[in-house]
Amino acid sequence: MTATGRTPLSSLRRIASTRPEPPVGERCEMCAAPIVDDHPHVVNLESRVLMCTCRGCYLLFTAEHAELRYRAVPDRYLSFPDFAFGAAEWDDLQIPVGLAFLFHNSVQKRVIAFYPGPAGATESELPLDAWERIVRANPELGHLRADVEALLLRGPDREHSGFSAHVVPIDTCYELVGRLRSLWRGFDGGQEAHTAMQEFFATVDERSRPAPPMSDPGSA
Repeated sequence: MTATGRTPLSSLRRIASTRPEPPVGERCEMCAAPIVDDHPHVVNLESRVLMCTCRGCYLLFTAEHAELRYRAVPDRYLSFPDFAFGAAEWDDLQIPVGLAFLFHNSVQKRVIAFYPGPAGATESELPLDAWERIVRANPELGHLRADVEALLLRGPDREHSGFSAHVVPIDTCYELVGRLRSLWRGFDGGQEAHTAMQEFFATVDERSRPAPPMSDPGSA
């Protein structure tokens, strides 16, 4: 027993009983405030890491043209019903599978494609001239926000005919890639992966609105 009348064991018990409870659930990666499951994200432009945030921290990085290290990921979905794109343009992009996400990296000043597979996301640098030809044919692509939005391109497959294009939040892309990686079986992904992809595109179609013309003053 110590001079204070407490044994070492009783002192440890006292410390343990007064220790604060560990935080439960997810926390904002900026301020450590509790956040709900359906929370917003910001992108670290240098590392391209997505960060889970509370609404308050998210709003600090929504200014599109400010010189910031982080940028808020928007929640808009756009469709391109008259997208001028076909097999020749797909071949020009040199993407070996029928699904890809294209986004503009403002730090590297180039357009990057990544596509899902059994090992996760595979990244590919796009041929600049091929991308520029597609943009000239589809000026509405000027709506695409660097770093935080991606152009989702889908080619024909066993359940889908023709090509489709949407602008989607970048975090949505990574979420799909992670889900497909966990479900992927065999050479082409298997039925579970294809079902997950169909559900994903059904959600994208439901949330999307047609991209307005670039001349539309309210299109920004």
